[in-house]
Amino acid sequence: MVSEKIRSMMDSSSFIRKMFETGAKLKQEFGEENVYDFSLGNPAMDPPENFTKVLLEKAADHHMHRYMPNAGYLDVRGKVAEYISSEQQTVIQANNVVMTSGAGGALNTVLKTLINPGDKIIASIPCFMEYKFYCDNHGGELDLVEGQANFNLDIKKIEQAITKKTAAVIINSPNNPSGRIYPEETINSLASMLTSKSKEIGRTIYLISDEPYRKIVYDGIKVPSVMDAYKNSIVCTSYSKDLSIPGERIGWLTVNPEAEDYISLINRIVLCNRILGYVNATALMQRTVAELQGVSVDIELYRKKRDLLAKKLAEFGYKFKKPQGTFYFFVEAHEGDDMRIVDLLKEERILVVPGRGFSLHGYFRIAYCVKDSVIEGSLAGFKRTAEKLGLKQDNK
Repeated sequence: MVSEKIRSMMDSSSFIRKMFETGAKLKQEFGEENVYDFSLGNPAMDPPENFTKVLLEKAADHHMHRYMPNAGYLDVRGKVAEYISSEQQTVIQANNVVMTSGAGGALNTVLKTLINPGDKIIASIPCFMEYKFYCDNHGGELDLVEGQANFNLDIKKIEQAITKKTAAVIINSPNNPSGRIYPEETINSLASMLTSKSKEIGRTIYLISDEPYRKIVYDGIKVPSVMDAYKNSIVCTSYSKDLSIPGERIGWLTVNPEAEDYISLINRIVLCNRILGYVNATALMQRTVAELQGVSVDIELYRKKRDLLAKKLAEFGYKFKKPQGTFYFFVEAHEGDDMRIVDLLKEERILVVPGRGFSLHGYFRIAYCVKDSVIEGSLAGFKRTAEKLGLKQDNK
């Protein structure tokens, strides 16, 4: 008999995947060009041109398909560490880095290392709800707290949620789904509070920063360094979004070398990377991304998509905060009914994700990492839906 727990998880599983599967059925019925699928953060943009060139060169090397240390190739980790040092404003060495099977693999490895049965991990709403399943994988529980109305962290509420069972706080900036970048003063305030609360409860509270969208930012806004702000910090990321290679499942994690009990922590993380079944990140992708540090797809193309969609949605009467990063809009649902607007848009063959999929009712998410033709083809349907809802049109 299959697990009842997994059956229950399936019943409450990701709205994102459910909408993506709905899209696949609609595309079969109406043709792909007649369905406007904004459900999944699955970049339609090709990887940078030199990605393929490097990939082919590395694939031809017959010596690189063997096992390596579970943390990854030392030379690869060295190149990644050099780049992280600049990005995080912290001196990182190769042995501070573990290559992982994407950000999901990195997060699971870290959570297995940190969680004792019954421990809690705090996250701010709205957030990527796979965190809930990741915590459960290792006997922990995700403890959600409300963010501010502008989607910034509410430090006071995070502080109030901390107990002796709190193992870590996980943040995601730029944030999926809101596109919010947490400002430096917020990160510094969070760091100060975690330092104080760790002393108070007699337990180190780690700060896990999930950063797959770090390079996808706009308008000159900077993503502040958590490692510079807080010594007990761990950064997890992937190349899925910035190199547009989500199917390759390649990423890394790094532990702040100033973290308390650093040696024990990093050694246990390497062990967990192995015993969770990842063993090591894929050899071919490690060798490839090593040569592409700092490289990304053309973010200007995402900015143009964002600005086109922002202009039109505002004209149609939708309310939203323009995303500072990522490739998502998080739009207010008329009268707070996110499922109604999702269903109305589905009638127009437009697929979006309800805010409740991120534990925040009253919004819906649009993933605009799609072809321009999808955005342009959807506009009439967005407009008709706005008219059905009685939204006030901007006729300027």
